[in-house]
Amino acid sequence: MKYFTEDFSQFFKELAINNNTEWFHANKSRYENSVKEPFVSFIGKIISEISQLDPNYRTTTKECIFRLHRDVRFSKDKSSYKLFSSAAITKNGRKDKSLPGVYLRLSPENITIMGRCYKPSIVQLRKIRSKISADPKAFRALIENEDFKEKLGTVKGAVNKRIPKEFQEAYKVEPLIANKQFYYGTTLPPEMITINNLDSVVMDYWKTMQPLNNFFTEVITDDGS
Repeated sequence: MKYFTEDFSQFFKELAINNNTEWFHANKSRYENSVKEPFVSFIGKIISEISQLDPNYRTTTKECIFRLHRDVRFSKDKSSYKLFSSAAITKNGRKDKSLPGVYLRLSPENITIMGRCYKPSIVQLRKIRSKISADPKAFRALIENEDFKEKLGTVKGAVNKRIPKEFQEAYKVEPLIANKQFYYGTTLPPEMITINNLDSVVMDYWKTMQPLNNFFTEVITDDGS
């Protein structure tokens, strides 16, 4: 199935030079037809595919898709709209930044497909570090998997400058213990937005990132019982 036409990217290219409510309202029906509705359909298909493989995913497109409007309260850039469509598909939707999932962004510049444990709490981060510390080889095996490295590269993310004493020795073995966030992914050329079965491409990446996503999910949700 083909979800998007060339006008998806073209709309955002024109919005970039007309980023105001007047232009947007004049082109709202075009936005609905070329951007919003196809993106909802696309994300809905991804959610459906994921939920068939992991029944714990019971989220909806509304819970996953980010608003187009920018929050300009604390920004010097007062332009009204984002220049891309994006969604975070996790078990709890976009608002839960701790649970791993897949982040998708489609823009005229590229397609971003990213797995991430983006913002674990202090307690969750301690649990992650304890798990890695207990078996660093098992963690390293996940991120050294050839398919993972080929498709998703390396694990990145912000790092704590100070490492708690109990993890300093483990840090020498596994430096990623210093991370306070974890993300991994790729970008694809924008021409792929209009290909047939873009959902299949995304799902291929999702299957590759899922073992690491599962690692973080199991650690975060473990209540110790």
